[in-house]
Amino acid sequence: MPVLLLLLAGCMQQSLRHGAPPPYTVFSSDGRLLGTLDDILPELARKRVIYVGETHSRYGDHLLELEVIRRLRRRGADLAIGMEFFQKPFQKWLDAYIEGRVSETEMLEKTQWFERWRFDYRLYRPILRFARRHRIPVVALNLPRELTDEVSRKGIEGLAPADRARLPRRIDRSDRAYRKRLHRAFDRHPGKDEKRFERFLDVQYSWDEGMAQSVSDYLRAHPRKQMVVLAGSGHIAWGSGIPKRVARRLHAEQAIVLPADREAKPGEADYLVVTEEKRLSPRPLMGVLVDTTGGAIRITGITPGSGAEKAGLRKGDRILAIDGRPVSSYTGLRMALIDKRPGDRVQVRFSRGGETLEKSLVLGASPH
Repeated sequence: MPVLLLLLAGCMQQSLRHGAPPPYTVFSSDGRLLGTLDDILPELARKRVIYVGETHSRYGDHLLELEVIRRLRRRGADLAIGMEFFQKPFQKWLDAYIEGRVSETEMLEKTQWFERWRFDYRLYRPILRFARRHRIPVVALNLPRELTDEVSRKGIEGLAPADRARLPRRIDRSDRAYRKRLHRAFDRHPGKDEKRFERFLDVQYSWDEGMAQSVSDYLRAHPRKQMVVLAGSGHIAWGSGIPKRVARRLHAEQAIVLPADREAKPGEADYLVVTEEKRLSPRPLMGVLVDTTGGAIRITGITPGSGAEKAGLRKGDRILAIDGRPVSSYTGLRMALIDKRPGDRVQVRFSRGGETLEKSLVLGASPH
C-alpha cells in the first residue's frame, strides 16, 4: 500500500507540473484514497485539536497548513493557531500583532524571529497575515531557547531547581518506538555517541512536553476554541511527540494531518495530503555582512562581485535606509527587502565619515 500511495502522489505531482490546480488529494496512511481536502473537512471540524505537520523548508507544506486553516474558518470554526516557531515568553507580542497594535516588523523584532527560528519568514508570512486579518489568535507553543540550551548542556536531571521548575513536571519517556525513530534520526548526524543521544532525547522530550502543555493550557482556558497546531512532522507523526502528551492532559478529540511527501507507514497519521510542489523565489541579497549591535547596521564585509561592491559600498559604512525606509536593526533590514526579488534595484542611504550618501545597487540571489 505505501508503494501505491507513492505512485498516486507522483501522478498528482506530475499533474501539477502540467498546470493543473493543486488537488490536495487525501489518503489514509495505509494507502486508501479518501478523496479531497474538502471531503475530510467535516471530520476535521469535529476535532478539538488538528495537527498539521511540515518539513520546515517546504513551501508546499505551509500552503497546506494555510489551506486547512482557511477552510475550517470558512465552515465557521472558532480557531486558534498553535505554532512551534514562537517561544512562550513572547506571547504578548503575538497578541499585539493579531490585534493590530504592532506592525509585522515590530512583532518579528520583539519575538526575535530571525535569531530564534531562522527559517525564511516568507514561508510563514501568509499564515500570520491571514490570522491577523481574521483576528485568529496565534499561540506560542515552544519553550524558551535558553531553557532548552540548558537541557542540551546538562540534561534534565542536571538542571538547577529553578530551571527544572520551568519544565512540565512529568516528562514521559515510555514510547519505545519514538525513541527508536529519534535514534535513527540522531545517527544521521556526525559525532554521535550515546551520551549525546540522551541529551538529544531530553531536548526533544522537553520540546514535546512543553508544547503539549501550551496546547492544553490554552484550550482549558478557552473551552469553545479549536486549535490547529503547526509543527515539524517529527513532533506529530504516530502521535508520539505532542498529540499523546496533549491526550494525557486533556480529554479532546484529535486528528493528525501530514504531507504525503515520503513513504507512509500505517498509523503514522489520520490523513496524508498530496501538497503543491512550489518554491519561494531565491531570497534577495545586497552582498554585505553586517554588525547590528548598538542600534545601528554597520557593514563589516562586502561579498566580491556583489551589488554592494559594484555600487561602491565599503566596510565601515552604516546603512540608514532602503528605498527611503529607515532601518536600524537586522529585522528591519530583512523586512525592507522581503518583497524584493533578485535583480531588483534599490536605493541605499548610508553614512560614511560623517557624510550621508546614497547609492543604487542591484540585488543578488541567495543560493537555494
